[in-house]
Amino acid sequence: MALTILLRSATVADIPLLKRWDGYAHVRAATGGDTWDWEHELSGLAHTEHFIAELDGRPVGYMQCIDPAREPSHYWGDMPDGLRALDIWIGEPEDLGRGYGTMMMLAAIEYCFSDATVTGIVIDPLATNTRSHRFYERLGFRFLERRSFGDDDCFVYILERP
Repeated sequence: MALTILLRSATVADIPLLKRWDGYAHVRAATGGDTWDWEHELSGLAHTEHFIAELDGRPVGYMQCIDPAREPSHYWGDMPDGLRALDIWIGEPEDLGRGYGTMMMLAAIEYCFSDATVTGIVIDPLATNTRSHRFYERLGFRFLERRSFGDDDCFVYILERP
């Protein structure tokens, strides 16, 4: 039987889990050490969707899907309509390296492109995270540019609608 990752909406009931995951070194490395205000994040922001990835009902990761053209902090700068920006991380250290990230990304790509108005997906891994660069390139993402987001030196990649 093939393993399947399902994405479900994150809720305030997930905050203790998300805060625990925030404490892991691999999550801090993936997020640039950012501190997340989960109460605010999960309060129903119109431009952002939050997902918990589950494997057979067990949470294994987190995903955020943002409309960068409407995101009020303008983190991505001026972006055209039709894009989505994704953040992803695996929660528990023992779940790293098992293919869950690939399954999560494939589910997220399918979700994003199920909206006919979405023309592309952007991501911004840290420039030093070469492992993630290879991961995204294997999924079909194309390097766009090196860019600073606050204190974070990042590579920006895009996956355009097939």
